Amino acid sequence: MHGHWTRFISDERGATSIEYALIAGLVSILLISGASAIGLKMADRYGAVADRLP
Repeated sequence: MHGHWTRFISDERGATSIEYALIAGLVSILLISGASAIGLKMADRYGAVADRLP
């Protein structure tokens, strides 16, 4: 029984997968916010061009 607890405490496989999930979540948040900012700038630019057209 003691061996099971020792292996459970020293096992880091779950921690590694949680770290990868956190990194993936952070990267996706950064990509979404960046794409949103670019989309807003593009909408403003197209609006300015549309206003200049007769």
